[in-house]
Amino acid sequence: MGIQDIIEGKKQWRAHMARVKALPPDYQIVYKEMQKYLFKVGPIDLSDGHLLAEIVDFFEGGAAAGKGVLELIGNDVAAFCDDLVKDSRTYADIYQESISGEPGTPQK
Repeated sequence: MGIQDIIEGKKQWRAHMARVKALPPDYQIVYKEMQKYLFKVGPIDLSDGHLLAEIVDFFEGGAAAGKGVLELIGNDVAAFCDDLVKDSRTYADIYQESISGEPGTPQK
């Protein structure tokens, strides 16, 4: 990754966060909680930015329709996030595979 890639990534991240800051306050709070949760859960492809951008798209549509954020996602933010990444490979999966010794087989 060259310096130009880093600069471009920062520009994209700033533009993304400007979109978040343009959302109503309740949407911003929920987005930040979702972001923290997703960074902790660690879907491997989170760094490509598509999921977070799709969440902002979804939130912008809900805000434009005059809906509250909890009308869109329900009361359990973590459950909503889990549903978003249920088919994604996570860093937790990789860890489970490393301690079980078998790819794709979490240890119970």
